[in-house]
Amino acid sequence: MALLCCTLSACVPVLAYQKMYLNDADMALKHRKIEYFELNMQAYREGASGANGGKAGGGCGCN
Repeated sequence: MALLCCTLSACVPVLAYQKMYLNDADMALKHRKIEYFELNMQAYREGASGANGGKAGGGCGCN
């Protein structure tokens, strides 16, 4: 019973002036560097490094 009371008391509503902090980069689950690395590796794996990689050409080897 005490455990139930402790867990329910931790839920509080977010006030209006606190909502601007919910979208901060510190609140994100992943870091931006990891997302960029995964996107870069996916572009090379798929052979589609035209727009994201900044390199010329597609995946066929022709520039």
